[in-house]
Amino acid sequence: MYKEHHEFEEPDDRTIIWRYVDFTKFISYLDKNALFFVRSDRLFDRYEGKYTEVDVKLWKEILKPKIKMKQTEIYDEFRKIVNLSSWHMNENESAAMWEICLQSNEGVALQSTFKRLKDSFTPHKEDKIHIGKVKYIDYKNDSIPKGNIFNPFLYKRKAFVHERELRAVIVKFAPHEETIGKHILYVDPKWFGIHVKTDLNVLIDKIVVSPNVPDWFIDLVKSVVKKYELNKKVEPSELSKGPPY
Repeated sequence: MYKEHHEFEEPDDRTIIWRYVDFTKFISYLDKNALFFVRSDRLFDRYEGKYTEVDVKLWKEILKPKIKMKQTEIYDEFRKIVNLSSWHMNENESAAMWEICLQSNEGVALQSTFKRLKDSFTPHKEDKIHIGKVKYIDYKNDSIPKGNIFNPFLYKRKAFVHERELRAVIVKFAPHEETIGKHILYVDPKWFGIHVKTDLNVLIDKIVVSPNVPDWFIDLVKSVVKKYELNKKVEPSELSKGPPY
């Protein structure tokens, strides 16, 4: 269930957001009636959930070596149980995000709003889901605020500023995970994240089909949406339209 958190900077409720996914992943959402949250340490960016060079230098100066080692181990352990769903904030669809997010030409973009996103998690009762905007900083010269263990997950390097990311975060242990106290001993290497029950009819405003695909694929998306009783408009990408002359 969605829960406000003082460290998470929220956009206006009407902010338009997008999730670009391959068609197979979209089918998975429909089949499970859930969004997939990826484990943070499985993401492409190896800095995900990490502090900056300035922060690490400060630790070296003020902490004893053993304490510093234990602190970094705790942060690395925490990355294994922090799961993320990333959304792109934009009034319009983005050609760049189609290129970045899809592994094939066949995919869809789910258009939503911040309000729809937070309201859609009502079916998931057992865990808190926090949502906030990612801030982009210089990891060589800037520092991430301390005092809350979520902070490293709310910052990224400036190289990713084009993502304009709104991030949903949930802390969840993996199934069959071995723990002692709060320390993780073993995490299944095959486990990449969790499915979070979501009301897709609440979440989705409309579905946009990837650009430059044949008509039969657009018809297929419409057929699948109808089969799963998702009462949402399906339309082709604006990028598929030709110039006026």
